[in-house]
Amino acid sequence: MSGLIAVTGATGYIGGRLVPRLLAAGNRVRVLTRDSSKLRDVPWGEDVEVVTGSLDDTAAAAALCQGADVVYYLVHSMGAHAGEDFPARERACAETLGHAAHDAGVRRIVYLSGLNPGSGLSRHLGSRAEVGRILGQSGVPTAILQAGLVIGSGSASFEMVRHLTDILPVMPAPRWVLNRVQPIAVRDALHYLEAAADLPQHVSRAFDIGGPDVLTYADMMRGYARAAGLRAPLIIALPVLTPWLAAQWVNLVTPIPRSLAVPLVESLQNDCVVREHDIDELVPRPAGGLTGYRRAVELALGKIARGEVETTWASSSPLDAPSDPLPSDPDWSGGTVFTDLRTETSTARPSQLWDVVEGIGGENGWYSFPLAWAVRGWIDKLAGGVGLRRGRRNPHRLQLGEALDWWRVEALEPGRLLRLRAEMRVPGRAWLEMSVEPRPEGSAYAQRAVFVPHGLAGRLYWLAVLPFHGVIFRGMASRITAAAETGAPYAQAAYLRKDLP
Repeated sequence: MSGLIAVTGATGYIGGRLVPRLLAAGNRVRVLTRDSSKLRDVPWGEDVEVVTGSLDDTAAAAALCQGADVVYYLVHSMGAHAGEDFPARERACAETLGHAAHDAGVRRIVYLSGLNPGSGLSRHLGSRAEVGRILGQSGVPTAILQAGLVIGSGSASFEMVRHLTDILPVMPAPRWVLNRVQPIAVRDALHYLEAAADLPQHVSRAFDIGGPDVLTYADMMRGYARAAGLRAPLIIALPVLTPWLAAQWVNLVTPIPRSLAVPLVESLQNDCVVREHDIDELVPRPAGGLTGYRRAVELALGKIARGEVETTWASSSPLDAPSDPLPSDPDWSGGTVFTDLRTETSTARPSQLWDVVEGIGGENGWYSFPLAWAVRGWIDKLAGGVGLRRGRRNPHRLQLGEALDWWRVEALEPGRLLRLRAEMRVPGRAWLEMSVEPRPEGSAYAQRAVFVPHGLAGRLYWLAVLPFHGVIFRGMASRITAAAETGAPYAQAAYLRKDLP
């Protein structure tokens, strides 16, 4: 394969791993993104052509496809809110891309879909099947790769298994834990995606892809426990746990938010296994064969331990992610703004202070009143938000646009500025900004929390949390500078672990 390859969903879990493989194979790559700044800190960001826009924009879709040999369609609405009419939106996006690819003379479309059990499809699986049908009828030869649970560091399926097994030694579970599934290692899914671009021109159809192991979901949790050196959980299948209740349970116990837990759980209501192996006649298996489930888990755990997770399920911003300007930006339109500003001076060098700032969150914590942060995360989870447990992709370094607990990195100027936009459920919009400046005898730290309320509820919310902010943000500023001076940027010292505010 060589030539110009166009990729949608390049900032997502699969797309962010496929693009560097395409580049390494000698291809030119063009990507579509709603926000080109997200690619600034991605290792391959300067090696691709960028089209700014979305798939519901016909001009952007046309620009993406112009001159392309192959188009990868790697977007879907797994994280869409349940109230949205996402099937209609997905149909419209698929139709727009299909027309653009046909008009541009694209040689092939490659689409990653889900394994189709044949009947009883959930809304999400049904919508993904409909997208495949639309792309296949576009007049462009289309390879639809239907994969089950993708297992790799940072994948939603893996994180769900990992956190359920790590936390619960005894697990009451719905009956679907006894359904059969056929997971696939992310490296094998990428192998088939890359090879699908070179399928013969006459091939236009769906193919099932999966790993070598057919397991129950309970088997997957026990297999994870063995790979992680844990005691296998006792799993009790109960008929009373409905898919809705199971999704709420996953939302509370794992980092997966309710909006993503619902479609994941719904997809497990039927056996989800490979029904045909026709892809083997056209694409050779990976060197060394397909990766077994146990090995896929070991590889994922190894990458997490080494801090080498390239992408996570949280890599993609929600479709409805806000892009409003910060109140201090030049294009701010005015309105009520609440702020909490804290400043500290430090004897630490600016680089030492910055290391603490960039290492904040995840396992490293937030340097003040950990119980209060945890409680706020649980409240957000109960409300259907992302909660505090998305963590961070790398323990030491951040990238523009990536998720950090319940925040999204909105601005990042290494050594100087970190601005986070809240993705928790609040009646308004919130930011947390941290900056470092050099001083003759060390450095200066500034911390600013900004909240723009929505209506009366937003104003009441700010007044309710104001007393806690005085404790949390004051302690946070002083302890960040103290950590820089003691040289403990990645593990809070003993005095930081005290329950004192």
